[in-house]
Amino acid sequence: MRGETKANHLQDLLTEFTGDYRRLFGNDLLSVILFGSAAGEDFRPGKSDINVMIVLSETGIDRIDQAFGAVEKWRKKKFAVPLFLTEAYVHASLDVFPVEYLDMRENHRLVYGKNILEGLSFQPEAVRLQCEREVKGKLLLLREALMDSAGKGTALKEVIGRSIQAFVAIFRALLFLKGQEIPREKRGLLRAGCEAFDLDAGLFERLLDVKEERLPPNDEIPTLYRAYVKEVRKLSQKIDHAGG
Repeated sequence: MRGETKANHLQDLLTEFTGDYRRLFGNDLLSVILFGSAAGEDFRPGKSDINVMIVLSETGIDRIDQAFGAVEKWRKKKFAVPLFLTEAYVHASLDVFPVEYLDMRENHRLVYGKNILEGLSFQPEAVRLQCEREVKGKLLLLREALMDSAGKGTALKEVIGRSIQAFVAIFRALLFLKGQEIPREKRGLLRAGCEAFDLDAGLFERLLDVKEERLPPNDEIPTLYRAYVKEVRKLSQKIDHAGG
């Protein structure tokens, strides 16, 4: 019953949200699409942001400044600033942001209008190249953050919380490249990705615990973080062959 209450409350919010944007954009509003954790089983009311894609016509996208008030209203209700775009922009940028669009395609819910994500297809090499770029970039950022924090657990917790979500999307893309089933739930996805690339699944689940505030003691965080850097380094060395 609690799950039904949570779902009903979210649906009520989405109905009101969509109504606000329909009044603002009229026929120029083509789609409202929920994506991210709120579209799946990992949603945590009051803690998770609610991520929404708003698809506008070419005319509508030129007047998104009319949405300032709506954006501010819904930020107070844990809605992230919407992703405003056009269908043409999505199709023209599939080779630039394939990891992000694949993540959305695999984990979304149509709220209103046309489902522009449903029929998207991706070039494997574009996906592999972005995965390589993302993993190697994250490795550099994790090392930089370690030095900047001087190994202090509180600062490292923040870095873990921000970065582990990116690896959920990266693992989803890597499983796509391998032609493997892609679990919808985050923990299942992390386990499947770690199994596919011989990484420490228990470690990545602990990192997700940090993000979800099921925190280990502070004195464990530096050790956890160093293991994280080591596993990301291992993944960066393997990713060149991810499409093989």
